[in-house]
Amino acid sequence: MSQLPANYKEIYTAQRVEKNKKLAARLERMGFHQVAGDIFAHPTQYIETDFNPVKTWIEYVNRLVGALIGVFVFGTVLFALPYWQRDRTVFWLAFASFLLTGVQGWLGSLVVSTNLLPIMVTIHMGLALLIVAMLLYAVDRSQRGAVADIEPIREISGLGGWLWVAVLLTFVQIVLGTQVREQVDLVASAAQYLNRGGWVEQLGGVFKFHRTFSAVLLLVNLYVAYRLYTTSSARLHRLATAIVGLIGGEIIAGIILTYFSFPAAAQPVHLTLATLLFGAQFLAVVAYHRATKLRRQVATTAVVA
Repeated sequence: MSQLPANYKEIYTAQRVEKNKKLAARLERMGFHQVAGDIFAHPTQYIETDFNPVKTWIEYVNRLVGALIGVFVFGTVLFALPYWQRDRTVFWLAFASFLLTGVQGWLGSLVVSTNLLPIMVTIHMGLALLIVAMLLYAVDRSQRGAVADIEPIREISGLGGWLWVAVLLTFVQIVLGTQVREQVDLVASAAQYLNRGGWVEQLGGVFKFHRTFSAVLLLVNLYVAYRLYTTSSARLHRLATAIVGLIGGEIIAGIILTYFSFPAAAQPVHLTLATLLFGAQFLAVVAYHRATKLRRQVATTAVVA
């Protein structure tokens, strides 16, 4: 703290505002007038928070982890090179994921510079989930013919659609969660981070909808898991168990956040479980599609023979 200039808030605010002016001008030229206007309409745009060494280290570690993820995704591209001849989709998925990881890093800097502008946080989270889905599909597709537990199963009426509904609802719920987090930050800032027990009462309709929507998500996932258990696939059974366990843990983490004054440790757990749930659901979609497609191929081969 002693190494910072006395007017560090003014200096950092000026630098951030200058960066955001360039961003707003670029968005205006691209036709995103509403988003450009929101940048400077945001109530915390000209507010620079006090220096906090713990939060600074968290942000620094976040950037280091982001850089490490970039290295790992680049490694995935290198491992995907042999698939250029075998299955180019695998290579292009890996390469596109690497490019989007770079975009994600740039978006992360905008999230910081715009003081967690809701639309920026939402785009940042949405892109992260897209990258997760692309990488999962690339890895799964690369294992075709090499995974022993993929067995053909008959298609169950409507299950494929319900699996996609579960994925979509989880995506929406995560996006809603980013908006709730934004409301919590505004309430916390207004309360000077005191009286945490009273924050919930000050949250708006988005929080109430997010909380109620979790019940819908639970019912849909329980139904999907039940349908997966009716198949003969051991892999789908494991994914169904993972989905049930993850959504249960997710709801428990949400209850802890709501009724125990938003403990800081529960927030990353809540988000991590949501991301893992999204990944498990997406893998279930891919695994179910592969298993039913294999069944159709076997049936076709038998008819031809």
